[in-house]
Amino acid sequence: MNSEQLRDAYLQFFAEKGHTIVPSDSLIPSGDPTLLLTSAGMVQFKPYYLGLAVPPNPRLASCQKCVRTTDIESVGDAQHLTFFEMLGNFSIGEYFKKEAIAWAWEFCTQRLGLAPERLWATVYLDDDEAFEHWRGVGVPAERIWRFGEEDNFWGPAGEEGPCGPCSEVHYDFGQAYGCGRDSCGPNCDCGRFVEIWNLVFTQYNQDRQGKRTPLPKPNIDTGMGLERTAAVLQGVASVYDTDLFSPLLKRVSELCGHGYGEDAALDRAMRIVVEHGRGVTFLIADGVVPTNEGRGYVLRRLLRRAATFGRTLGLDEPFLAEVAKATIDKMGHIYPELVAHRDFVLRVIQIEEERFDRALSTGLNLLDKIMAEAGRRGQKLISGAEAFTLYDTYGLPPELTAELAREQGFSVDLAQFQKEMAAQRERARAAQKFGLGEMGVAVAYEQSGIRETKFVGYERLQHSSKIIALFVGGQTVETAYQGQEAELVLEETPFYGEMGGQVGDTGEIRGPQGRMLVRDAVRPLPEAVAHRGTVVEGGLSVGDRVEAVVDRERRLDIARNHTATHLLQAALRQHLGSHVQQRGSLVAPERLRFDFTHLTGLSKEDILKVQRLVNEHIRHNHPVRSMVIPYKEALETGVIALFGEKYGDMVRAIEIGQPRVSAELCGGTHPGSTGEIGLFLIVSEGSVGAGLRRIEAVTGRGAEKLLEERLAELETLSQELIVPVVAVPEKVKSLVDELGAEKKRAQALERELAKSRAEALLGQVESVNGIAVLSARVSASSMEALRQIGDLLRDRLGSGVIVLGAVYNDRPNFLALVTPDLVARGLNAAEIVRKVAQVTGGGGGGRPNLAQAGGKDKGKLEEALGQVSHIIKGL
Repeated sequence: MNSEQLRDAYLQFFAEKGHTIVPSDSLIPSGDPTLLLTSAGMVQFKPYYLGLAVPPNPRLASCQKCVRTTDIESVGDAQHLTFFEMLGNFSIGEYFKKEAIAWAWEFCTQRLGLAPERLWATVYLDDDEAFEHWRGVGVPAERIWRFGEEDNFWGPAGEEGPCGPCSEVHYDFGQAYGCGRDSCGPNCDCGRFVEIWNLVFTQYNQDRQGKRTPLPKPNIDTGMGLERTAAVLQGVASVYDTDLFSPLLKRVSELCGHGYGEDAALDRAMRIVVEHGRGVTFLIADGVVPTNEGRGYVLRRLLRRAATFGRTLGLDEPFLAEVAKATIDKMGHIYPELVAHRDFVLRVIQIEEERFDRALSTGLNLLDKIMAEAGRRGQKLISGAEAFTLYDTYGLPPELTAELAREQGFSVDLAQFQKEMAAQRERARAAQKFGLGEMGVAVAYEQSGIRETKFVGYERLQHSSKIIALFVGGQTVETAYQGQEAELVLEETPFYGEMGGQVGDTGEIRGPQGRMLVRDAVRPLPEAVAHRGTVVEGGLSVGDRVEAVVDRERRLDIARNHTATHLLQAALRQHLGSHVQQRGSLVAPERLRFDFTHLTGLSKEDILKVQRLVNEHIRHNHPVRSMVIPYKEALETGVIALFGEKYGDMVRAIEIGQPRVSAELCGGTHPGSTGEIGLFLIVSEGSVGAGLRRIEAVTGRGAEKLLEERLAELETLSQELIVPVVAVPEKVKSLVDELGAEKKRAQALERELAKSRAEALLGQVESVNGIAVLSARVSASSMEALRQIGDLLRDRLGSGVIVLGAVYNDRPNFLALVTPDLVARGLNAAEIVRKVAQVTGGGGGGRPNLAQAGGKDKGKLEEALGQVSHIIKGL
């Protein structure tokens, strides 16, 4: 039975048992922005289990795409996968253990035809009920094993959610595959047994603190691994020998020239390449793009690991797009999104792999330098800190660093590397924690019992309230006096405290005895607002009744920009695709900044199209409506939530337009209609990281000011060029063309000079051990100029070693070239140039045929070049 027949047989079987067949959900979980990726079939059914929604049928079944990276380092063995398909049947409060076990046995033994004596069951330690049901279908007691929570308790998927004890079905390949120990059985790691089906008896809901409470009704959540079961049915011990992977392995074999099964190490690399290549194809097709965090980081990690192991197969050029094509050809008819997004998938993979290839080459050069420096110290150890830099900055995995180091007789301090990784994770956690304000008063707030400030600023910009706390210099005080910097807390406030990218309000607070200018409103605690500023008149005291007045014009500027970010996201998703997701924003009075996921830069036409779409919505004067609704209802109606944010049961949503143009969860302030924005202009668009773009824009008064400035600049340029404003572009183009022609003439002259210098140097070639060697000092103003001379000399020599030195930027610089025939004999330009540069107190590296280096002492340049003949003699 091939994989397609298995898929069909499973779904047909449970359709006959009264189940509704539900399509696979996306790998980006729908309805749960807090969950990184879909990791199990039950993820899309969580609202049903929790009683938050009613299922179309209490009996459901699906074949779900899943991604798990907990065992990523194990991928490459016979069973572990990051991407897999999970066949599952689910009961929402209807049938339970008896039916789930009986149907599992029936499907395995009757539909799949598996020999009953090959099937073993495991149950939770004290689950006597499940034990007896397995006995009831005919499984002998000695083939039913009990295990604890680590093996036989499942969930939750994510930080919280449904969970419960489980019972697994294991297939026994036979004693010939085992370890021979008397204790060998299910969950033994020898390879004799493979788990093919997990029946989860979902009885509890676990909160973020780990507390479990019974669900309203017990449920069934099962997961049968399609790949593992296919391996069993096809009589092979590895999932990679099934029809799911064979076409992918065949394509990689064609690319690298190695047959699968020829060499154990190469086989492992090929398995990693096809597994990760398949996974990234599905992830990108579902809208994930490479980034340095969250889902994007999972994708990037898989792609880079595949590319790295591809190098061990001799695949030095980008190749993963070919694996993606094979994946789409194999599975596109099952998952049509692969075909629909084929071009996008291939483009993302190509760009990311090329980017990684460049970073990897730089990292390998740095590794050469690190080993050279360690060698000079008489050491053969690469520190964990250096290995971490190679990993964190250049994407060089530690296992590859260790492998390359071993080839040169070096080792890597992997224990220290893990400490560096742990320190980075701790820094990341610390960065996510709520920080103390610049006056460091968070502790004082806690001690004062302040938890929440009621915000009334949606409805009004002036409000009468009472001072409940004052802080000066981080200490609580009863009164703040004229000239003092203070933080003031009100019972209720119209001031918006900085949050969600929107800056805090400014204004003033007037009391019976004094007045404070508020320069910022901040949140020293998540729910509390503090008004920071200077007391400019008299004094303000705890208990005073005051008038809080927000700077109205500034607030309106902020509101215009905030609504514009919502319209901008809608326009980007409309024009570029639904993979666009917000990754950060700044909403200030004078400008807005919006960070979003997208792989490539926007063209001028893209930017203009997005700008026009936003302005079109502004001109339509759509109503902007806020509403407080249940979180689940918001997600079910398509409201966009920011990934990674934690939301309560009730949320505030901003809806623009009828019919809806945009709908997002948002706590910020907005105008009543889009027409109030006036005008939207994009100022800049650029990269802030791989797979992450940033747009900066202005609206309203800021857009008006920008237009005035640009028109004034154009008028000034018109006067300086002595042409009318309309003729400025043509005049500028003419001047640019003239400058370009002049630059080309200069470059041609530089090439002629390089040719003359090269011709003059040919007379200095000497023979060393039968090798033509040329080492010389030349006049050059850059490494590019050195390369030009070196290329000319190499072409004229045909065979030889060339080492050139030049002083520019007041430092010695070197270039070494070795022709291909000598590289084949073992000569290495990187090794030669490092030894030359060492004389001047420097170092360098590169490839065997071309390398460069720099030094410190320019006075020793001639001495360094004089060592070239000795270096060649010693090789």
